[in-house]
Amino acid sequence: MADPEVLADSEVLADPAALADPLETAILDAAAECVLAFGVRRTSLSDIARRAGVSRPTVYRRWPDLTSLVADLMTREWLATFAAAEPDRAGFATVREHAVRSLVAICAALRGHPLLRKIIDVDPELLQPYIFDRLGTGQRLARQIIAERITDGQRDGSVRAGDPALLSLMVLLTVQSFVFSGRVDTLTAGPRADAELAELLDRYLRPAATA
Repeated sequence: MADPEVLADSEVLADPAALADPLETAILDAAAECVLAFGVRRTSLSDIARRAGVSRPTVYRRWPDLTSLVADLMTREWLATFAAAEPDRAGFATVREHAVRSLVAICAALRGHPLLRKIIDVDPELLQPYIFDRLGTGQRLARQIIAERITDGQRDGSVRAGDPALLSLMVLLTVQSFVFSGRVDTLTAGPRADAELAELLDRYLRPAATA
C-alpha cells in the first residue's frame, strides 16, 4: 500500500482513491458499509470479506487485523474529505485566507461525515488514542499540509513568523477539537461555530502588524 505520508499534498489531494488498487478499494468500501451498518466492534474481517466478495486470506494478506483495516479506512475517508471540501485557490487574495476557508470547510465536512458520526456514536473509544496519545496517519498528513500552507503564507507575508511545525500542530489540534465537539452544544456546530473557528484561525495566523 502506498504511504500517503511521503507524498506531496497536491498529489494526495488530487485523487486520494488513486493511492489504492481496485481490490483494496473494494475491501475498504465493504468495510465502510459494515461499519456504518453495525459499528466497528460488531464488524469482523469475515463480514468485510463476505461483503467485498473475496476470501478471508485475501483480506489478511493486506491487513493483519480489523484495527489496521479500519485505520486505513479512516485515513482514506479523511483524505477524500480534505480533497472534496477544499475550495479552489482562485479568488483568494492571500494564502492565509484560502487556508482558513479550507480548514473551516474541512472541519464542517468531517463533523457531518457519516463514518465519523457512527464511530463517535457507537465506538468512541477508537478515537481516544488519536486524541490523547498520538497522531494517526491522516492527522500527520493533515499537519504536513497545514505546515506547507503556513510556509507558503509566510512567503507571501499573510502568515506570521514562527516554526511551521509548531504552528501547524496548534492549528490541527484546534480544528480537531471543533470536529470532535460537535455534540457538546448546539453552538459547537453550524454556521456560527464555523465563523468563530475562522476568526480564531485567522487571528492566530495573521501577522501582528495586520492584527
